[in-house]
This record gives sequence, structure tokens and C-alpha cells, in this order.
Amino acid sequence: MEKPADEHELAKDETTEELLLQTLEQQPNSDGVPLCLYQGVWSPTFLLRPLLSLQENFKPHDNSIVLASLPKAGTTWLKALLFAIVNRDRFPIDQSPLLTTNPHKLVLSLECYYYVDHFNPDPGNLPQPGVFSTHLPLQVLPSSIISSTCKIVYVSRNPLDQFVSEREFLLKTRMVPDCEPLPLDQAFDMFCKGVHAFGPFWDHILGYWRASLENPDRVLFLQYEDMKRDSVSHVKKIAEFLGKPFSDEEEGRGLIGEISELCSFEKLKNLETNKTGALHENVDNSSFFRKGEIGDWRNHLSPAMAERVKEVVDVKLSGCGLKLDTYFKS
Repeated sequence: MEKPADEHELAKDETTEELLLQTLEQQPNSDGVPLCLYQGVWSPTFLLRPLLSLQENFKPHDNSIVLASLPKAGTTWLKALLFAIVNRDRFPIDQSPLLTTNPHKLVLSLECYYYVDHFNPDPGNLPQPGVFSTHLPLQVLPSSIISSTCKIVYVSRNPLDQFVSEREFLLKTRMVPDCEPLPLDQAFDMFCKGVHAFGPFWDHILGYWRASLENPDRVLFLQYEDMKRDSVSHVKKIAEFLGKPFSDEEEGRGLIGEISELCSFEKLKNLETNKTGALHENVDNSSFFRKGEIGDWRNHLSPAMAERVKEVVDVKLSGCGLKLDTYFKS
């Protein structure tokens, strides 16, 4: 029997992946899952095939929105905010799907969902307006995204908090149970050398930062800490960037504050849908809601570790105009 076209393409793509993987440097991630160095980016090896397929086949629409971030840098929060802002005309706050559905099921990942099981997903199955997420650095995004007019929203986070939050997430979910996690000191050393999922973190941050300076109408660069301190003004800023500003009537009835409250960490964490159920095997919905705090790294890392990351940041981000100094203050 002849294979269906998509199955045939999958088999062909798997062969390409295996041949390519043999040529790539590999190192373990914090949870022991192997990473491979592809186009200067440390990708989990199990995502190499989806990444190749995504680069070759993804075609965004002009009104597509791509949320980009390192893992555990505020992704869940931004998914909720983007969904609520874009769909506010469709769903009143008290009928929002966010009340009954985890944000990761409403804004799906390109490399971790759409292209995991399909070489080239049917464009008809992609949502409109298309709001997607990715952990990929700018340098490996499909050229179709770079050359399009779609919007990119990027959120960065203190590297220390991002490292701790991701490590805790990986240790809890153990997505590949047979892999042995690295000790904290070794995982941290690898992180400082840029060897971690979708790293180096400084290249990830710099790529989108520079793009936001060069194309401010297309790339919005946000900082998690700034958003935590003033979420309402950032909801308004995001809506304006997306070309969907709040009307005077919406502002007058407090819709901006209502969206900010609906998407807050405390609200989302305490919803029944996020206390139970799972995104997929080994990944409970609750695993996406740990603390959501600024500075929790102090409970896990030493001052010497913080100083090492600060030195890395000072060197790697020198002269770029991005200020991260407040991330490391006591």
C-alpha cells in the first residue's frame, strides 16, 4: 500500500534529520535530554525534525502574531494576554476560554505542536487570526516570518530567574524519563556557556532586541519584570502594537484592567482547569504555574553564581543599549 503523502514526507524528513544529526555537536540539557548545535542554536534533538519542517514549510498570514521567548520567561502569561487582547470582541471576560482552557492549548507552539506530527500542516487548520508561539531564536526562524508583515512579540526575563524556573519545570515534568538530570552546578555551568535549550540566552535576547530597534512596527520587545510591575499599561501597549488599540469606550468600562486581572498569575493558577488535566503526557497544566516571582533565583543560586551571570551579561550585551542591571540587585 502506498503511504499517504504526509506520512511519506515524515519518513523522508526523519531520514534527513538522522543524517544531519550525525554531523552536529551534542551536549546534555539540564534535564539530561540531548541537545544538538544547529545553526548556532542548541535545540533539543527531538525537536530537530519539527524545526527543519517549520523552516521549510511555514507560511504566516499577514495578520499572524508570533510570541517568542525562551522557555519559562513569561510565555504562559503572554499567551493568555495575547489571546485575550486579540479575541476580546469575540468573548466577554466572563465567557473567556481562558477560564476553562490552559493558555498553551489556546496559543499553540509552532515547533512543539504544529510541526511535531506533520511535515507540512494543512494551512486550513491554522487559526485565524493566527497567534502562535515559539522558543526559537530569531536566527533560525523561517525566512517566511522574517520577510512577512506579521507581528512578533518577544518577552525576556532575568536569566537567573529563567534558568531556575526552567530547571524546576524540567525536573518536575521529566519529559524524557530515561535521561538523568545534571547536578545543579553542572547545569548552571553549561547555562553560563550558552549550552541550554534554545541558547545561548544572550544571542536569543540580542536577536529580538536588535530586531525591535530596526523594525519597531514589527517586533515588540518586552521585559517580564516591567510587566509584573505595571501590567495594565503593558496590556494597552501590546494592543496598540498589534493594531488593535482599546477604544475610549473599552477603557472607560475598565476592560484593560479586566484583561490584566483575567491573565494574572494568581487568577490563572487558581482556575480549576490549570489545577487539573495535562497539556500532554508528563506535562500537567499545573506545571506551568510555579511562583511567577521576580528574584526567586535567590532561593536556589548563590551570590557567586549571580555574579557570574552578571559578568556574562555585561560582556555579551555590552553596547547594545539594553539595560539588565536591575535584574541582579539584591
